[in-house]
Amino acid sequence: MSVDGGERAHGTRPLVLGRDPLPGAWTPGRPHVWLLRVPDHAPQRPAAYERILDARERDRAAAFVRDLHRERYAAAHVGLRRLLGAYLDLDPAAVELTREPCPGCGGPHGRPAVAGAPLHFNLSHAGDLALFAFAGTPVGVDVEERQPAAVVTEVVPSLHPTETAELTALPEAARLGAFARCWTRKEAYLKGIGTGLSEDPSVTYVGSGPAPTSPTGWSLTDVAVDPGYAAALAVADTIG
Repeated sequence: MSVDGGERAHGTRPLVLGRDPLPGAWTPGRPHVWLLRVPDHAPQRPAAYERILDARERDRAAAFVRDLHRERYAAAHVGLRRLLGAYLDLDPAAVELTREPCPGCGGPHGRPAVAGAPLHFNLSHAGDLALFAFAGTPVGVDVEERQPAAVVTEVVPSLHPTETAELTALPEAARLGAFARCWTRKEAYLKGIGTGLSEDPSVTYVGSGPAPTSPTGWSLTDVAVDPGYAAALAVADTIG
């Protein structure tokens, strides 16, 4: 699998929103990955982003107590709408977001979607970064801040038994980075299939080594992001 934005030895290099030109209309081909760095964008007053976000997004933004968290959320969702608007030739405010049925229970909380659109997409945000993925097949993406040793030690036993063994065998300095790779791969895949962490993280093996192990029917790729973060992309091999 090749990904628009280029490849480096340590992962796919995303396009950067605000630096690279917005895309043209979506055409079948390689998946696209975009990165947004919130500090690179001037803070927006509510009146600015409320013109673009829908009612559900506005309610969610208003619910944040801290201005920083509200700004991060608003920036990520405005960025998503700007990209979807460019791909679909729509005003960002006119993009109608919905949810696919959950594959587990059938409820309306599966993968995010634009009804009738020719592309699939996914969004993840952590800290000051937001990561967006677009593809012609189901797609998941995850970005996470690197976790401290105490958190890694607590979570490692809940992973796939082989991943737990791999990580336990590493010295602590190497374990932290390997855990970050493993966790973001797993989250990207689970978001791609639409279950999220309702599937136990011990079920699917994605690996913690330098190269991911792709589950059947999917392609996993690490994404090169800023220091202190890890990220991964999962793309289905066929339309689901």
